[in-house]
Amino acid sequence: MNPAAAILEREDDAMRERRCIVTGEVLADARLIRFVSDPDGNVVPDIDARLPGRGLWVSADAKAIEKAVTKNLFSRAAKKPLKADADLAARAERLLVRRMADDLGLARRGGALILGFDQVGAALSGKSPPRLLVEARDGSPDGRRKLIAVARAQGLAPKVIDCLDSGELGLALGRENVVHAALKSGQLAERLEMNAGRLAGFRARQPEIDAAGPNPATDERSV
Repeated sequence: MNPAAAILEREDDAMRERRCIVTGEVLADARLIRFVSDPDGNVVPDIDARLPGRGLWVSADAKAIEKAVTKNLFSRAAKKPLKADADLAARAERLLVRRMADDLGLARRGGALILGFDQVGAALSGKSPPRLLVEARDGSPDGRRKLIAVARAQGLAPKVIDCLDSGELGLALGRENVVHAALKSGQLAERLEMNAGRLAGFRARQPEIDAAGPNPATDERSV
């Protein structure tokens, strides 16, 4: 089994609920980030929840992680002294971006990724439309609005992730300034959607775009 398949298999088996050490809320793994201590007692993010050791779970939110650091909550939860650096939230954010970039690269190499405004629009009108739209957070709202309108004209309700900027998308995909992309259904698309939700806790959300107006379809099928 290749490494990517192994990770996906572990995720299927490990979707559990955990308690956030900051808020005390019990949440699904997909809404939390796992931290562990290294051999020197330093707290490190474990984005894929694979590192050995006792997991310390925090809501996927920069402010929650910063509070865990300033209030020494990692040490309290572990019941032993741990060192959590002030930039821990920023490190977790960078690792989430890297994970998403790696998955986008896997999707492209596997033929599951569609790139470009025209190509995405054509795919949305095709027989097997993509389930996930990837829009650069710094891209033109007009382009995203038009693609959503195309989807809705087909009775579709695509999921949209917009937490990566065009430079990050371009770096992940080996192109300059990627703005529009889409993914076919599959586990990579599901994991990208999950990690986009987690990354949203570190970045301000883009305004909802609904220029197509209320969707007249009462039973939209999800893409």
